[in-house]
Amino acid sequence: MTVEPSHPFQAPWPIPDDAIEQQLQAIYNSGGWGSYTGIHTQQLCEILGNRYKCEHVMLACSGTIGIELALRGIGVTAADEVILAGYDFPGNFRCIEATGATPVLVDIAAATWSIQAGDLAAAYSAKTKAVIVSSLHGGMADIDTIMKWSRSVGVAVIEDVCQAPAATHAGQLLGTFGDLTVLSFGGSKLLTAGRGGAVLCNNESMAQRINVFRERGNDAFALSELQACVLLPQFETLAERHSLRRDNVNAILKTTAPCSGITPLKIAAEDSPAFYKLAWMLEDPQRRQDLLCYAQDKGIPLFAGFRGFVKRSDRRCRKPVSLANSTVAAEATVLLHHPVLLQGPAVIRDLAEELVDVFNR
Repeated sequence: MTVEPSHPFQAPWPIPDDAIEQQLQAIYNSGGWGSYTGIHTQQLCEILGNRYKCEHVMLACSGTIGIELALRGIGVTAADEVILAGYDFPGNFRCIEATGATPVLVDIAAATWSIQAGDLAAAYSAKTKAVIVSSLHGGMADIDTIMKWSRSVGVAVIEDVCQAPAATHAGQLLGTFGDLTVLSFGGSKLLTAGRGGAVLCNNESMAQRINVFRERGNDAFALSELQACVLLPQFETLAERHSLRRDNVNAILKTTAPCSGITPLKIAAEDSPAFYKLAWMLEDPQRRQDLLCYAQDKGIPLFAGFRGFVKRSDRRCRKPVSLANSTVAAEATVLLHHPVLLQGPAVIRDLAEELVDVFNR
């Protein structure tokens, strides 16, 4: 039974899907819903391998554990350092700590909410083993520069595209640039199985280390047949929904562009971002709480961004560069949640006009 939203901006997620319903009925009838592996997990691995041009696809119980598995695949240990942005998903910092390694913080580039490539050289040390490059809130890092730098110093790149399936840079799918790619299939994600993730790579040694770590008498971090079966139909609609979200974001950004006191997302002409969230930066962070309350009273799914890591103790991480943009992002980011971005033109037009009222308040 689908619960009708109480407000047109409060769109349901996941949305009703006949193909997913049929998959669920079929796996129930077959009894496969209780299995770790089977035809559905095999098909999911094949789809991911083909899309991301990866030989090794390792399904996981979440995107978060996927980041830790990727780090362990690289061989990160307590003697190492891993670079990440000062504003990022909190689990990425903790995954580095779980390996015993030291997180090293660099800034995000302005209006992208993504790691600043120009900071990497200053953050590098003889202990640097990897860099995590996250694509957040519709933003994209300068992946070309990052890859050029990483190859010059021998540092592995983990692409965290948990928020960005189907996003492309210069026509190339994000997740096909780095050494390892991590996806998430969590309950609110653009591809959802309620929970789950995947790690992809082309390096045999990395894949072997990941498989050794997750083998605890069984696959300790499995994604099940039941989860895989509901993911498969979503790849059929991914491109269409990606395009619709992008068109609706463009309409919202165009309408809200004249608003004062906000900095919108910067989108390069050659990029086609994915929108799990759409971000703005408030010029006055003190406005954020009142603004969010006002938006939510209107039924607008607008929320605060991540807290970031700038305030983390120097005992827990190294901070070799200024984190000015990350500091502002943690205090002033507001995010529009994605389900409403699949609505029709009338809802999007009304939403954009309501956002103008919120931002100009």
